[in-house]
Amino acid sequence: MSRAVEESNRAMLRARDAMDRAYAQPLDIPVLARIAYVSEAHFIRTFRATFGETPHRYLQRRRVERAMALLVETDRDVTDICHAVGFSSLGTFSRTFRQIVGESPTDFRRRTAPANVPSCFMKAWTRPSSFG
Repeated sequence: MSRAVEESNRAMLRARDAMDRAYAQPLDIPVLARIAYVSEAHFIRTFRATFGETPHRYLQRRRVERAMALLVETDRDVTDICHAVGFSSLGTFSRTFRQIVGESPTDFRRRTAPANVPSCFMKAWTRPSSFG
């Protein structure tokens, strides 16, 4: 791998790491391009070539992944989670969530709700069996 490719990859990783850290903040292409020390057009092309998706799509996916965790782990309402992960519109959040996950946030929560079972009981049932 050439030095130029390595430097380009490092620049894209810096921008992706910034998106991972600050996914709930308003991040736009000019800000991310500055983090990567490249022009906006070059950033979009290079990010897509490096990671296989546009910066916007990557950020949406990261936000939805975080929302999925919050839907399962907390009892916060969907609107609160929508804003907590960086979406400003519930409609956009719901549409994007459905595109990525295949179901609405409410349906996802309902389907993946954790069982209300004491952890000591779960540990006993998930230990490897000595009968096998």
